[in-house]
Amino acid sequence: MELAVAVATYLVAFVATLCLAVYLYVGRKYSFWKRHHVPYVQPELPFGNFKEMGKSIHPAHLSKLFYDEFKGKGRGGFVGLYIFLQPVLLVTDLRLAKRILIEDFHHFPDRGVYFNEKDDPLSAHLFSLEGKRWKDLRGKISPTFTSGRMKAAFPMVLKIGEQFCEYLRDECSGGKVLEVRDLMARFTTDVIGTYAFGLECNSFRDPQNEFRRIGRKHFDTPRNHPLKVFVMKTFRGLANAMGLKLLHDDVAAFFSGVIRQTVAYRERHETERRNDFLDLLISLKNTGMLESSGEIIGRLTLDEIAAQAFIFFTAGFETSSSAMTYTLYEMALNEEVQRKARDCVMDALEKHDGSMTYESFKNMLYLDQCIYETLRKYPPVAILERTVAKPYKIPDTNVTLHRGMKIMIPAYAIHHDEEFYPDPSTYDPGRFTPDRMARRDPCAYLPFGEGPRICIGLRFGMMQARIGLALLLKHFKVVQCDETDVPLTYSTRAFVLTPINGVRLRLEKYEHVPGIGMASDKLLDI
Repeated sequence: MELAVAVATYLVAFVATLCLAVYLYVGRKYSFWKRHHVPYVQPELPFGNFKEMGKSIHPAHLSKLFYDEFKGKGRGGFVGLYIFLQPVLLVTDLRLAKRILIEDFHHFPDRGVYFNEKDDPLSAHLFSLEGKRWKDLRGKISPTFTSGRMKAAFPMVLKIGEQFCEYLRDECSGGKVLEVRDLMARFTTDVIGTYAFGLECNSFRDPQNEFRRIGRKHFDTPRNHPLKVFVMKTFRGLANAMGLKLLHDDVAAFFSGVIRQTVAYRERHETERRNDFLDLLISLKNTGMLESSGEIIGRLTLDEIAAQAFIFFTAGFETSSSAMTYTLYEMALNEEVQRKARDCVMDALEKHDGSMTYESFKNMLYLDQCIYETLRKYPPVAILERTVAKPYKIPDTNVTLHRGMKIMIPAYAIHHDEEFYPDPSTYDPGRFTPDRMARRDPCAYLPFGEGPRICIGLRFGMMQARIGLALLLKHFKVVQCDETDVPLTYSTRAFVLTPINGVRLRLEKYEHVPGIGMASDKLLDI
């Protein structure tokens, strides 16, 4: 009896001691920002400040709540948050954002994105790689996105855009309501499938083709919940050891298989050159040299080729299709914006004798303003992330960020800040005239990131969106209908801003009478 009492007493004491140790450990962790006299949001176990993310609120809107509440508070231009037990810094001042992204980049060179090269090799791409590997790979890939390369790619994108419009002429007959997000995704699937993978996808006529099906699965039903991804990023060593993956197995197998088969075919038939993105990567694989310039860049492995082709697809597909979708949505709600954009397209074409050339499409200033404003209101990446590579003392504070700490720069919140964009919920392409852009802090506009890790494919993404929208405006009028959601409601699980019910609009066939003006333009009943 005495032994049992002693054991019970010991167990109670052990449990009490363990609970006290845990309590003190958690309390120590959750006092980080308080000890440094930094404004912070009170955390809750076990999620810190991100309990509702992916459940009741999208990360973009959650970050905006934090940003709006704490902007201007404290001396450093940031607020302290917690992901689980880890302290995280959310930037609320453009000066600090500029230091992190540009001026002191060597302290913050990595995004801290999860990847698992061993078990999930497609995840080890340019967007996620770190340190010297990222720098070396960026140097190899950068020459494939010069303005000269984009000019060479223009005819291919234009051809697909014209095929897209031919398809829409049949599809929009009879006043049919169209789900525009899916249509734009088919367009970008065909463009990038052709340029990055050398495949004729034909997503217009066959929306259930394997390429489109796999792409839809990757974007619409991600393998992991957003909170799980945060755990994987926070404890990446453990997640790697456990073999955790970002991609669905069949998605990874499909893209890897397509690349390996296409590379093997092109290497057997060297005369069948397409001069597309994949050909350029194959040149780097076999010679380490860009054939057009003779510049020695360094060899790529087959896995590196597959990973870069995959991120080119995922980044270019989602960014451009979303930009086109939301631009058409806003134009349907604002006929004056749509009219000015169409006039811009027609004027640029008429100045080049009606020719659809790289130069004529480069001169569509107001259309570009529309795309920029869309990317402001609906940024493809709501939060830019960085990790601290070496200790950094934030200027004008006593706070030193330790190695491995995560930083969030809330692009969505900055884009909706009335200080930089008065009445930010209003769609106004006039915000992006050349003179207004020149006066604005570059870090007030971050749809492509900024600094050395700015999006490498932004030229291609803009060209793709510009061609698609210009051709649609040339041939169609975009019209709001009863099925159009105003305002849009977004999925909380998606990483990008994804409307739950899609974007439903009508297209009406449009005929322009050259040289007479808008008063004589016609809408045809089809």
